Amino acid sequence: MLEKLIANANQIGKFFRAQGEAEAPAAIADHLRKFWDPVMRADIVAHLERGGAGLDPLARKGVELLRQSKA
Repeated sequence: MLEKLIANANQIGKFFRAQGEAEAPAAIADHLRKFWDPVMRADIVAHLERGGAGLDPLARKGVELLRQSKA
């Protein structure tokens, strides 16, 4: 399950890459907030907090913003 979340987050990151490094992380975080259920969001944030292995840099930034918005 976690591998699928990582792959999906990376896919979302690739989609929003066209918006540029400055804009894409916020768009990724917004997409995760809108379309992922709370358990999925909690799981990907927990994975990030354990090191985030496998997350592409842009996806990682989006998940970091997602985590910050919950704090």
